[in-house]
Amino acid sequence: MALKRMFDRLTKPVEELDRVALAEWSEDARAVAIDRIELRRPVLVAGEISSVRIVPRPTGSALEITVRDGHGAITAVFLGRGTIPGLTTGRRVLLEGVPFHQGVRTIMMNPVYRIVAHGLSA
Repeated sequence: MALKRMFDRLTKPVEELDRVALAEWSEDARAVAIDRIELRRPVLVAGEISSVRIVPRPTGSALEITVRDGHGAITAVFLGRGTIPGLTTGRRVLLEGVPFHQGVRTIMMNPVYRIVAHGLSA
């Protein structure tokens, strides 16, 4: 096992190693893989924030974060928020909510979130 990991580190691209490590971390958090979630059912996903953007809307701004777990991506939309302290790119988070499709994106509106500093948060 250790020999295989060392061989992988020497031969695989860094992006692939990061994706595999993130997928393993997500599974350790007992979260559902993003590519396996059921739409319109409450779910817990775990991943890393890959992008943050503020989207102006007629009723007020919305903060959108894209979270990847090594299997897929989901966008969390926080209505009426311009920023949320701690939700920055590279941070690992747990999101709990009800996902749905909007076009090609999978979205959660105003999910419950937990920022994970290091390791797993129980």
